[in-house]
Amino acid sequence: MRSNPQKPPSGRTNLASCIVATIFLIFVVIIMLVVYFTVFKPNDPKISVNAIQLPSFSVTNDTVNFKISLYVTVKNPNRAAFSHYDSTVQLLHSGSQMGFMFIPAGKVQAGQTQDMSATFSVQSFPLAPKAAAAETTTVSGRIGLPDGFNGFPSNAHPARATMEIESRMKMGGRVGVLHFFTHHVEAKSVCRVVIAVSDGSMLRFHC
Repeated sequence: MRSNPQKPPSGRTNLASCIVATIFLIFVVIIMLVVYFTVFKPNDPKISVNAIQLPSFSVTNDTVNFKISLYVTVKNPNRAAFSHYDSTVQLLHSGSQMGFMFIPAGKVQAGQTQDMSATFSVQSFPLAPKAAAAETTTVSGRIGLPDGFNGFPSNAHPARATMEIESRMKMGGRVGVLHFFTHHVEAKSVCRVVIAVSDGSMLRFHC
């Protein structure tokens, strides 16, 4: 007795299978996008300046010599490690560069913070003409940074010559996404410090 051969699936059945597979793939893509934008979306690191110190300061023949130290904290808010490799710190006065350094490449683990510091020794840098002009500076209340550095107590200073120093810190790198992709992230910080030329005291600052 011979068995009847099975009929091949109809074109309608193939079409239905393709539609189901397409719907499933679209559903998977939507889920991945939702997870990416809600959980794994890369965020830029945050740089917080915790302290600025001026251990030494002197003026000779309209040139300035000083040492300044910056203490910062870098926070990585991502769920993957932040690998930084394109990072620099600049020190400027009236648009002229006083100091420059590269930050060594490194890594900040997921959700962690890392303390960093940079110290510049500036020798015989010419003061800008406006630094010789006296101004009356009054510090009212307590000037502080967003992350709790309290600055200096209230004080009224007589007329004195001042100079402004600006620090610029930039950290660039990448963060992994879902172990398959990498995303470029970058953080920046700018601080301005006003210093009394007569004695090297810091009158005010803003970051």
